[in-house]
Amino acid sequence: MAAYFSYYSPVPALIIVFSVYLSTFSLVEAVKNGGGFTVDIIHRDSLLSPTYDSSVTRFERLQNAFHRSVSRANNFKKSAISPQQISTQVIPNGGSYLMKISFGTPSVDTLAIADTGSDLIWIQCKPCEQCFRQNAPLFDPTKSSTYRNLLCSSKECDLLGTGFNGCSSKANACEYAYQYGDSSFTNGLLGTETITLGSTSSGGRSVPLPRKIFGCGHNNDGTFSEREGGLVGLGGGPLSLISQLQTSIGGKFSYCLVPLDKVNVTSKLNFGSQAVVLGADVVSTPLVSKNPVTFYYVTLEGISVGNKRLAYKSSSKVGVDEGNIILDSGTTLTFLPSDFYQNLESEVKNLINGESVPDPQGLFSLCYTADTDVNVPITAHFTGADVKLKPLNTFVGISEEVVCFAFIPQNGLSIFGNIAQMDFLVGHDLEKRKVYFKPVDCTKH
Repeated sequence: MAAYFSYYSPVPALIIVFSVYLSTFSLVEAVKNGGGFTVDIIHRDSLLSPTYDSSVTRFERLQNAFHRSVSRANNFKKSAISPQQISTQVIPNGGSYLMKISFGTPSVDTLAIADTGSDLIWIQCKPCEQCFRQNAPLFDPTKSSTYRNLLCSSKECDLLGTGFNGCSSKANACEYAYQYGDSSFTNGLLGTETITLGSTSSGGRSVPLPRKIFGCGHNNDGTFSEREGGLVGLGGGPLSLISQLQTSIGGKFSYCLVPLDKVNVTSKLNFGSQAVVLGADVVSTPLVSKNPVTFYYVTLEGISVGNKRLAYKSSSKVGVDEGNIILDSGTTLTFLPSDFYQNLESEVKNLINGESVPDPQGLFSLCYTADTDVNVPITAHFTGADVKLKPLNTFVGISEEVVCFAFIPQNGLSIFGNIAQMDFLVGHDLEKRKVYFKPVDCTKH
């Protein structure tokens, strides 16, 4: 049996709902005919989400997202300190988006957590030694004509990393065993399968992805909900969906996240040349290679508030550390070092004409009544890219009466969260090692 590993478990970065269509065409055709493809992504709290709970108020849902965000950031910090112990990061329950994805031939639909903070793709499979309850049927690899186990000696098995893989006595098959920090776990066989995504571009045809590596989980349990049947990693590691598609999509993917109050509109996830970010107002910054390779690191040089620019100092106080912040679409808030945050908060406070009020929940340190004008010019200065933030990127309503600054102090790994990225087309080019930002209306893009 493969050795267990223990790592720290933040909240899932991204959960996405994909629409699946009857007709299919290949990824090669998708790239040739439409220059890539696009899928819908739906926030779990959206009215369009299958997980929408009408008994929970909008602000209760936001509070839940904020607290998940803090948990995720705390555990990302630990992973940055001990990257050799980290393969993926996730608290499986309660992420930001849901993903509908199909496995096998004939295909079986599964609703899975999709996580930009992890790499391995895995779902629950028959036969189950132990499985958590899920609404959708379990995937049965014996019923699929395209399923193949991977051998213990395969290079794909080696990609799991030492200590994360093993060899089954049955059929010389590669085993994986992940135990998450919240005591959730998944164990099973590593295999290849046809994975199908539904495209909203290229005539609405679905895109089959043959021979993709995934974990067929035969022993899984923990804090998963009945709506979820597994996880899809969208990080930078070799087993993630993005990395496995890299050659076909030219290393390009992008997303456009609609603001939180747009509950009837889907966000978008783009692949290939559909993910190219163009226009006179596009800015770009280098992606920085660091461990763990799962994360998307960039360099933040400073933040301006009005005409005052605050330098983002390195720990050495000499200059800026390269790759000092990660872009994470699954963390709701933005997390910055405490000293820098205090200076930033002070400058924001100086430009707002109004008395601050306490956050009843005690999470945010800078809040105002909802009728206060919080339209303060704030620009994030990444290397080569000045990203001008709007009020929807910097303040969030926590109740009908109170809005709070959507930045949080935390020493350790800094995170540029999804509120800060909303209404931007954010493009990743893994071949050119760049990230692009373009201000857009994501409800129309």
